[in-house]
Amino acid sequence: EPIQERFFRPHFLQAPGDLTVQEGKLCRMDCKVSGLPTPDLSWQLNGRPIRPDSSHKMLVRENGVHSLIIEPVTARDAGIYTCIASNRAGENTFSLELVVAAKEVHKAPVFIEKLQNTGVTEGFPVRLECRISGEPSPQIFWKNENESLTYNTDRVSMHQDNYGYICLLIQGATKEDAGWYTVSAKNEAGIVSCTARLDVYTQWQQPPQTTKPKKVRPSASRYAALCDQGLDIKAAFQPEANPVHLTMQSGLVESDDL
Repeated sequence: EPIQERFFRPHFLQAPGDLTVQEGKLCRMDCKVSGLPTPDLSWQLNGRPIRPDSSHKMLVRENGVHSLIIEPVTARDAGIYTCIASNRAGENTFSLELVVAAKEVHKAPVFIEKLQNTGVTEGFPVRLECRISGEPSPQIFWKNENESLTYNTDRVSMHQDNYGYICLLIQGATKEDAGWYTVSAKNEAGIVSCTARLDVYTQWQQPPQTTKPKKVRPSASRYAALCDQGLDIKAAFQPEANPVHLTMQSGLVESDDL
């Protein structure tokens, strides 16, 4: 007796949902369909047939999974995709939306404002500040000499805002805080660094006032005359000291040499 041939309408066993893919990346849509005889598959974008080309490929694997591969994805690939499976028993479809996200911009970090050499009197707060741009937003690293500053303390803290300003804040600077500070910014596109000097000065102590005016002996030089008054001229102009104006006490009598 003749064997009656059976036919089964296509049925999707696996189908993807809506997708969001970044521009320039690869997009893969996989599906699996059953049916007898084996269904034929076609793809449409916004109702228009998709033809295989250099950036659109249609593959069938041995396990029966059909794939539409788009590489690289462009803004023109966004829209509603429809997969149509058909055989002599009928057809079936599924649809999904592909959203193409804007291509991520990569810009290496650059300094808009660099660190500046700074001086502060011992015991006072000081702020080391710079401004950096970069895409994506770079990671920031601080170093004092060769020591990395990895966490905030009550006295030394690192800050960053949404406008690219980076700062290191030191409360109550000490002599140990003096030295070279380096800030580095790093992202996927590159790395940049900037270094500046922090000097911490000792507070200038004025000589005590005396009630009895002192006489100045005539001498051969201004330097010698001032030394005779008990003023340590060399110490006053050491590099680490603050520039100060030396003032003569009101009771001093000047010689003809001064």
